[in-house]
Amino acid sequence: MRGISVAAPMLALCLWAAPYLAAQQAAPAGKQGPQAEPAQPAAAGLGKPMNLPVSVDPNTYILGADDVITVRVWREQDLSGTMTVRPDGKITMPLINEIKADGMTPIQVGEAITTALSKFINNPQVTVSVDAVRSKRYLMTGEIARPGAYPLATPTTVFEAITMAGGFQEFANKKNITIIRGDKRLKFNWNEVVKGKNLSQNVLLENGDHVIVQ
Repeated sequence: MRGISVAAPMLALCLWAAPYLAAQQAAPAGKQGPQAEPAQPAAAGLGKPMNLPVSVDPNTYILGADDVITVRVWREQDLSGTMTVRPDGKITMPLINEIKADGMTPIQVGEAITTALSKFINNPQVTVSVDAVRSKRYLMTGEIARPGAYPLATPTTVFEAITMAGGFQEFANKKNITIIRGDKRLKFNWNEVVKGKNLSQNVLLENGDHVIVQ
């Protein structure tokens, strides 16, 4: 009688677990069970930079058309908000209408808004931050892990750009990398730079540069 009392629960347990074990065997390697692999970031199109977190110096970064900024006016929620610099280089705000932003730093834009609002508000306190850099970008194409357009938010060397793009694909020629800059063709040899040789080729990227990994 004791043997029967043990076997019955065991049989029930096996019947309950059978569908789960079958699903485990049918699942592809690396994706067994309810936990799937995290999705890999998709490569951005060449027209828009990837939506990467940006950290710019508000004292030195120069705003341009398509950059996304947030204006915060202390205790004035109706005057605060996120906006995009228009193609004409301006932004629009309540009370003061248009303010020039193109060619200015976030600090300078904040000062201009403060001056304009002072006609309507007593001692306004304004801060301007950059949410997305879209006016300055560079392209990464070819045998690179994550090709696409990247925001040029801070000074970035070729070496840093390749690293941020995830490095090379399997058959990349690390000795033959080209930076297209207008009508110029600059060469970059990853292997040399890693060894500390010919470091002058590790130039800072400029807006519109196109890095091609053969």
